[in-house]
Amino acid sequence: MRHLVFAHRVPPKVLAYGERPDQVGDLRLPEGPGPHPIAVLVHGGFWRRQWTRDLMDGLAADLTKRGFATWNIEYRRVGEGGGWPATVLDVARGIDHVALLDAAIDRTRVVVIGHSAGGHLALASSARTDAVTPALLVSLAGITDLAAALRDGLGSGAVATFMGDATSQTAVAQASPAAMLPLGIRQLVVHGTDDDDVPVDYGRRYVDSARAAGEDVRYLELASVGHASLIDEQSPHWSDIAGLLVEMLS
Repeated sequence: MRHLVFAHRVPPKVLAYGERPDQVGDLRLPEGPGPHPIAVLVHGGFWRRQWTRDLMDGLAADLTKRGFATWNIEYRRVGEGGGWPATVLDVARGIDHVALLDAAIDRTRVVVIGHSAGGHLALASSARTDAVTPALLVSLAGITDLAAALRDGLGSGAVATFMGDATSQTAVAQASPAAMLPLGIRQLVVHGTDDDDVPVDYGRRYVDSARAAGEDVRYLELASVGHASLIDEQSPHWSDIAGLLVEMLS
């Protein structure tokens, strides 16, 4: 219900970026003439069909009030023609659609923000865009290492379901941000120490590997913060995250 309230306050325009029913996104524009920076939002949910982009409605509305255009995208999930590689390609296509949006957008200030499985998709899709190069990637409790997530059984076997038949070491590496480094794009990685869905070690290990690969990465570790609270726009730590995001993008 909270997400519906925020969607009503800042009503989006629903636009298609592809031909499939789930290849759509919600565009919100802030007040003022622009050009505005734009945040592409990628929801999580372990790539499963029951989780949709409304998970990110609160963040989208909040960022719009902070002066960002927001593009909250849906994508095909497992069971809807998604999985590897279709889901990653959908997100890349959604990011590229920023170049086609008829709005006063500063396309040199594109930030892609993903939570959980959306953090994986935000990072993994960045190497597969053609028309848009993000200025900043933000992983909120992201599943950054698919090989480790497969081994650890995160999400009750969600990685195995996402990968389908492509569970060889080579295939998993092709889908895993940790194995793609360096990405060559500035990054902000945020993780809570009380995350039971994607343990904080995923954030720590990824940042260590990214820095060793020469990436420009900021890491924000939040004590006593769990998984879902990172996308609670009413929480005090969201203001810290948003402030750091604005600082890094400016």
